[in-house]
Amino acid sequence: MGPVLLCLAIAAATAVCAASSGAPPSPDAAAVAVGSCPTYSGSGYSSASDGGNQEEYDPNKENPCKRSCGSMSTPFPFALLSACSGSKRFLLNCTSNKTLIGIPPAQYQVINISLDDGVLFVNKPSNLGDIITTPTVANELHDFDFSGSQGIWRWAVANQTCHTARTDQLSYACVSNNSLCVDRSTGYHCKCSLGYGGNAYVEDGCEDIDECSLPNFCNGNCQNFPGSYRCSLCPRGSIFDPAKRVCIYGHGLHPAGLLVGLGCGIGVLFLVVGLILFVRRWRRHMQRKIRKEYFRKNKGLLLEQLMSSDENIVHDPKIFSLEELEKATDNFHSTRILGCGGHGTVYKGILLDQRVVAIKKSRIVEQNEIDQFINEVAILSQIVHRNVVKLFGCCLESEVPLLVYEFISNGTLYDLLHGEQSTAFSLTWEDSIRIALEGASALSYLHSAATIPIFHRDVKSANILLNDNYTSKVSDFGASRSISIDETRVVTIVQGTFGYLDPEYFHTCQLTEKSDVYTFGVILVEILSRKKPILVNCFGEKQNLGHCFLQTQQDGTIMEIVDPQIAKEANESEINEMASLA
Repeated sequence: MGPVLLCLAIAAATAVCAASSGAPPSPDAAAVAVGSCPTYSGSGYSSASDGGNQEEYDPNKENPCKRSCGSMSTPFPFALLSACSGSKRFLLNCTSNKTLIGIPPAQYQVINISLDDGVLFVNKPSNLGDIITTPTVANELHDFDFSGSQGIWRWAVANQTCHTARTDQLSYACVSNNSLCVDRSTGYHCKCSLGYGGNAYVEDGCEDIDECSLPNFCNGNCQNFPGSYRCSLCPRGSIFDPAKRVCIYGHGLHPAGLLVGLGCGIGVLFLVVGLILFVRRWRRHMQRKIRKEYFRKNKGLLLEQLMSSDENIVHDPKIFSLEELEKATDNFHSTRILGCGGHGTVYKGILLDQRVVAIKKSRIVEQNEIDQFINEVAILSQIVHRNVVKLFGCCLESEVPLLVYEFISNGTLYDLLHGEQSTAFSLTWEDSIRIALEGASALSYLHSAATIPIFHRDVKSANILLNDNYTSKVSDFGASRSISIDETRVVTIVQGTFGYLDPEYFHTCQLTEKSDVYTFGVILVEILSRKKPILVNCFGEKQNLGHCFLQTQQDGTIMEIVDPQIAKEANESEINEMASLA
């Protein structure tokens, strides 16, 4: 069609729109049909193309013009006529007492104009019939946001920074005294300085705001200054409210009353703080008193005397405070439990020096069990052996005494043979022999090499701990007894675990080193068979593993009870040799 035909088509469309609305064709619409079509303007819509150059802003076009449409004012640089606007981009249209603006591709009703914020608020078109599809050139000075129920046009005077605009005083828009230039992404706009209000786009448009004229402002004790004000002292009986910027009268408020109230407030504050400090101090005193009582009840003095007088004690165990062990175990949280034995619960802890320890919390019901606890501390203090768990110390400040051991990370031999670990890790024949030798070495040390012979009385696979290298450590000496060198046996109450108990000890109550040897033999059978000490046969009956083992030995069917993996890794002579030891 060519540029001329395109312009004619646009002019025709504009004329049709004007005719349908009952308004006469605008001069701008007529201008479209002539020349190279530099500018299109219809029904309030304007697009400054001018061959790609924007129309220059003229700050001097503010003259006596119509500045309202219906109830809405149109302050400069906006206007209803092009001769009255700062530039065509600020040209509005008044139709049926409604102020309209053309923003591609539609016309919108103007709701409000904020000069200081550089924002124009518009209503969205009610239907698609309001949209005017017109060829336009995008105006980079427009910043539209139509995401809400109302549209927002953040406009700028020109696509310049304030610094650049000030260099051309002929087109610089901020002409009023006491005005500011504000940069934004699409250019700049003008606003009045703080304390001034009005129109920054016209000469002397920014006028001082008289804050003192506001109702009840500072209760009349106010002095106005250009751009600011000063509030004098409030009258007696009132105080200045900085939020409301007025003097507030209280009910019966008086300086003397203020002093009394302030004094009472400070007095109450000191009383509360003093009470809190007193309660804390009283609680600490009571805690110390209770811990001292527990220390006495748990034979702490006896233990101190025992350790100081016993020449056989190799190392002095540390007596820990309860507070230190509570911190180490997160107040004995259930997630820190490592296991539960016949003599207590074991927790994992981390001391202040970052040592990882196992803390045994004894189950004490009767007073004689406290003697058992003191006995365990005294016995472990005499032992130094690589295959016996090391005692770091104890705590006697709680209701139940606590023992602090070295932490052994890989659980127990029982777990490795019968627990979940048995499926995750298969114990080889070589490791089995090594663990058995280490356990035998520990028992041999306890029975003969220690300063005073010690009978463990509860040797079982659950009391043999394994470290990272699967080195065995004998633990849980709560039931142990130390005897003099000239004694070979002692009569005691039977203690131990079913399935491991020596029948002779069970019937005679006479404890000898053979009692520990018998229970260790049961452990050897566990290693060979991978069966628990109390097993259930095919008839659903419970049987003692030791008795079953002896029966197979007598019948010559020892291989029937041996674990298939052991039978595969070891030869028959090695198996028979361990079986004979068991």
